[in-house]
Amino acid sequence: MKPAAWFAAAVLISLCLPSTARAQDVPLGAPQPAQSVRDPEFGVVARHFGLERRVEMLQWQRRQAGYWRVWSEQPIDSTRFDVDRRNPPAIPLRSRRWLAAAITVDGKPLDPAVITLLGRWQAFRPSFSALPGNLAATFQPEGDGLGSAENPLEPRIGDLRVHWRELILPPLDGRIELRDGRWQLRSRPPSAAIAAADTDVNESVPTDAPSQRRWWWPAAIAALLLCIAALVAWRRRQPR
Repeated sequence: MKPAAWFAAAVLISLCLPSTARAQDVPLGAPQPAQSVRDPEFGVVARHFGLERRVEMLQWQRRQAGYWRVWSEQPIDSTRFDVDRRNPPAIPLRSRRWLAAAITVDGKPLDPAVITLLGRWQAFRPSFSALPGNLAATFQPEGDGLGSAENPLEPRIGDLRVHWRELILPPLDGRIELRDGRWQLRSRPPSAAIAAADTDVNESVPTDAPSQRRWWWPAAIAALLLCIAALVAWRRRQPR
């Protein structure tokens, strides 16, 4: 191959290298927690990256118009209420939250900031097959959670209800990049990254249009160099 052809081929190969490097920074697999997140008291297991247990107790609350029954996660002080409107002194169970200790994508760690900024809590109905015997004697399924009322339609003061939420993540393609050996939010603002990832492919002006335009002209130059090299080689083969 003539020197000009070698030069054109080298230029073309060098233009392809940045794309390969960028491809390595794009997540290929789904996030994976190191182990399932679990509520140890109820045996509830989350399917994703975090678990939240919300415990509420039916209590008396005094207002200007009188007393009302309300569900509350916090004990309501009733020491100054009427004698027949006293609440239990404490809630026997408390609300808690657990997060996955470690999450990886393609075998590399995911920055906790990604979970904090992009994670979303959603309600779910877990399986209660692992409910311990003492709690199974106290609680029964009620809606998407559990309740301690003998008659869920007529709960009494001191009855409990428990619900769970789990932490999920949106698709991370376009939102994270590999830096310093771990997946982190892209350098640009998260809102811009999310907007770019969520842009409809049918829109007439894509969000990444400027970066796409930056890559067409090197390819055009490489093609032109190959044409020149081919022309030079052809002219040298012609008889003088």
